[in-house]
Amino acid sequence: MTERTPRLGRLRRVVPESRSGRTAAEARAGRIAEARGGRPRRRGAQPKVVALGGGMGLSASLAALRRITGDLTAVVTVADDGGSSGRLRDELGVLPPGDLRKALAALCGDDDWGQTWARVIQHRFTSQGDLHDHAVGNLLIVALWEQLGDHVQALDLVGKLLGAHGRVLPMSAVPLELQALVKGHDPQRPDDVDTVRGQATVALTPGEVQSVHLVPHDPPAVPEAVAAVLDADWVVLGPGSWFSSVIPHLLVPELLDALTETKARRVLSLNLAPQPGETEGFSPQRHLEVLGRHAPKLALDVVLADEAAVPDRDSLTEAAKRLGAAVELAQVARTDGSPRHDPELLAAAYDRIFRMHGRIGPWR
Repeated sequence: MTERTPRLGRLRRVVPESRSGRTAAEARAGRIAEARGGRPRRRGAQPKVVALGGGMGLSASLAALRRITGDLTAVVTVADDGGSSGRLRDELGVLPPGDLRKALAALCGDDDWGQTWARVIQHRFTSQGDLHDHAVGNLLIVALWEQLGDHVQALDLVGKLLGAHGRVLPMSAVPLELQALVKGHDPQRPDDVDTVRGQATVALTPGEVQSVHLVPHDPPAVPEAVAAVLDADWVVLGPGSWFSSVIPHLLVPELLDALTETKARRVLSLNLAPQPGETEGFSPQRHLEVLGRHAPKLALDVVLADEAAVPDRDSLTEAAKRLGAAVELAQVARTDGSPRHDPELLAAAYDRIFRMHGRIGPWR
């Protein structure tokens, strides 16, 4: 499919309001009210799509979505504390850049320029020194943050350099710590519930994750991310690590308010298989139940799942109905048997959902 020219810097910048003399709820309501202004609809425009998540799950969604719209924004979790991102976060006090880098790479085009830059920013150094395992893109992003002093401006500049087919935003401008209540985290105490700290540890826990929360508990959302959600035609959540990449977006109050109040349709894309450790043994419907417990006021419109990954369609349909959603089953997995999404098949599924379930829009 023909790649379209990226449109960067297209969202109105929203300046955070002062919280002086106001409660957190009042400040959040004021910022969302300002952001709701958005942009006027333009005839002939493509659907405005916002994808939320992190890691390889979000990358899969973005690689598919960039094939069907040129108006695409990624809102990325910033709770990673492992690997190169964790080291940069600890040493420099910056946002973890790794998931942001992966999102930018996924938005690179299929031409030589895009694929060359995708490989460059994903390249990791191998050495016996301090540069070992650092990704080039992580260093580039952090350098621009330090040069410009603005997370959004720096990411937009990296996107222009790469020719990215969309925009990448962090969900919050402060580094976040993910904490989880885990039953059986210590195999010697299988019935005990412990607090597990750190995204990397939560993702690999051998126990059963009961719930997750963020520290700080009331982190501010990036205003541009709130504005993008409120101005979208479609919001896509998932696939990805359920507790460490998908649900964290619902724990940022301003972002959850925007997801609840937006006029956009909301689609949840399920994983192809449970994740060892984090969601071991989870059925597709249990993923929905967990999400509903963390954000009981959030309604969905469509739940997308691979038809081969749903052994009990009736139970999934019932779980989706409780969230207000219809279920769409499609073949979206690669044909090599690996639990990875095929970008072309996933793009076809998203395109069909947008056309079948969306309001009549000017992109049709």
